[in-house]
Amino acid sequence: QVQVLESGGGLVQAGGSLRLTCVFSGLTADRYTMGWFRQAAGKEREFIAALRWSGVTTYNPDAVRGRFTISRGGRKNTVYLQMNSLKPEDTAVYYCAADIGELGSTLGSTYDYWGQGIQVTVSS
Repeated sequence: QVQVLESGGGLVQAGGSLRLTCVFSGLTADRYTMGWFRQAAGKEREFIAALRWSGVTTYNPDAVRGRFTISRGGRKNTVYLQMNSLKPEDTAVYYCAADIGELGSTLGSTYDYWGQGIQVTVSS
């Protein structure tokens, strides 16, 4: 059974930083793309960043603007999202996902496995 577990969310003041962690377990695929998405209240889900197994990264420049970094942990089933210079508009539920097709896509529909999401709240 595949499990996707996010951690590291919480409440932070504007200008602060958080690092989200996502751990995948039970995946049988040898290679997969790991992605981060978010959904703010009343808005559609938004792509943030993706990391292909090869190490190639893709970012949503409108959402990230150079403030967020996706990276892989020492264990290849772990992915991080380092978020710096956080703003109130970054407040959302953040989701981690895996794309076993390795498309490296920005589209949520191409991802196969999702975590439950973790709340990030940025106060002004």
